[in-house]
Amino acid sequence: MPLNHEVQDEITVLVHGGFDDASRIVEIIVDEMYEPGELDEDEVEAFVGQCFAALELAKGQWPRVTDCDRLDQAFDQLEQQGVVCLQNAGYTQSDGYDDIREELRERSDAARFIGYCFFHGQDLARAVRGGGLYLAFGPLDAALEHSLGLEVGQRVMRALVAAGLHAQWNGSFGDRISVPVFDWKSR
Repeated sequence: MPLNHEVQDEITVLVHGGFDDASRIVEIIVDEMYEPGELDEDEVEAFVGQCFAALELAKGQWPRVTDCDRLDQAFDQLEQQGVVCLQNAGYTQSDGYDDIREELRERSDAARFIGYCFFHGQDLARAVRGGGLYLAFGPLDAALEHSLGLEVGQRVMRALVAAGLHAQWNGSFGDRISVPVFDWKSR
């Protein structure tokens, strides 16, 4: 039985997301997203291969600098300013917070950070599908959300704009920053 549209879309998003190789995508689809035996692994492998081949062809038509390159630039700038940044941090916002904590536990320079910024797997899927990119941010000390949290949000906005992205934020800690038009092209 050929793969249905939903499975094909999930595979396409994972391939274009750029965070997993072919074998990991097959594992995610066959073993984690669907019940064992529900999908034909050979069909999944074949479609994953087709998606990677199509992606490689498409890359030849991409601009020299993509929105993903701009995001990398903004995140590099934020890291220099004491904001730890993660891309594809878990699948949900809660997972993202866990990944930030884990990242800081593993870093020898953790004491220099005052805040965080990340997007998670659901945000990534939305961006790949053309729905813009949302970023979570805040201070490492939750008690400072409405003071230092706003400063971290302002830093994130400045870094995104300096990198050439058109970000939006209402200035409230309760709302995430968005880049409503984000053309996901990850090398």
